[in-house]
Amino acid sequence: MTYRRRFAFPLAIALSLAGAAAFDAVAGQTGARGRLQLADSSTQANTDKAYKIAPDGTVDWATFNGYRRFNSNCETCHGFDGEGSSFGPRLVDVLKTMPHDTFLEIVANGMQDVSTAQTLKMPALSTNPNVMCYIEDIYTYLRARADGALGRGRPAKHEPKPKSAADAENACMPT
Repeated sequence: MTYRRRFAFPLAIALSLAGAAAFDAVAGQTGARGRLQLADSSTQANTDKAYKIAPDGTVDWATFNGYRRFNSNCETCHGFDGEGSSFGPRLVDVLKTMPHDTFLEIVANGMQDVSTAQTLKMPALSTNPNVMCYIEDIYTYLRARADGALGRGRPAKHEPKPKSAADAENACMPT
């Protein structure tokens, strides 16, 4: 199994630099700085299936690690298992249509949604290695949840951590 994770942090940095211009362009189209509209994503299903779940329910390491990382870093705002809260949207629904690159861009650069009723702000996490070193695993887990392939709660069984995942983690995490 190859892991895209080792490329996630450099990609997030690149997206941070390029994303500011795109974010301003989107804000200019909507008239409110930071209000992001996802072009065409509402009509197209996201078919990227990075996860693997065996017939006996055993999940691959990336999906299991994504569960752990999501629920230690993201669930405060997005709810346990991505079910949403008053602070953040229900990612189980959002990732049914959101493209992978848009997900990475929002996590890296953050997002602000202002309405007459409330102001919601997703912080930019591009400098947080506890998120960015595991962003592909988090995405993998959320895709499995969005597709309905994985239920709520901790997966009962998972594959062991492969050496490639340990190597990628060691290379990404600051010492």
